[in-house]
Amino acid sequence: MYCPACGQQQISVETRFCSRCGFLLTGIAEVMSHGGVVPGTDEAGNKTSPRKRGLMQGLFIFLLTFLLVPVVAMISIGLHLPPFGVAITAVLLTMGGLLRMAYALMFEPTSPGHKSFEENIFQASQARSLGHVTPGALPPQQSIPVESYVSPTAGAWRDTNDLVPNEPGTVTDSTTKLLHDRETQ
Repeated sequence: MYCPACGQQQISVETRFCSRCGFLLTGIAEVMSHGGVVPGTDEAGNKTSPRKRGLMQGLFIFLLTFLLVPVVAMISIGLHLPPFGVAITAVLLTMGGLLRMAYALMFEPTSPGHKSFEENIFQASQARSLGHVTPGALPPQQSIPVESYVSPTAGAWRDTNDLVPNEPGTVTDSTTKLLHDRETQ
């Protein structure tokens, strides 16, 4: 990846700033990973809002009723089945499409570029399952307990006399003592 401002080659895609000019590169890696298209835009480059996407999905489900209900009706007539499948298909697709449009109108944001509630939940569950950390998230939990950062209690202080033995010895004295302990065992 190259910096679009100065042309400096970057070492990693995770680099946030250009090492030469300091240009912010966080969005550049995302654009490159989507083939040069800004995420959240349609083919023409227009950003669509979650509300508009929801309305389009609801309309598609509703219009799918007019295709699938006759198909299910023909299949049930051909197999001499009761018309319960036709009724269930008609009710589910009609009500599903209308409910999806109502949900989009009531609960989804109108500003382009935002993710819908479902997309945020899906992204969070995917990140948890893959072990990725979402941007702006807290760092992982530390294994160092809090008690280790607390100052020692009264009477638990050590001074430098405790660290140095009272009798200075030589290397041969400690070796002789070690060998003597082994012989007595």
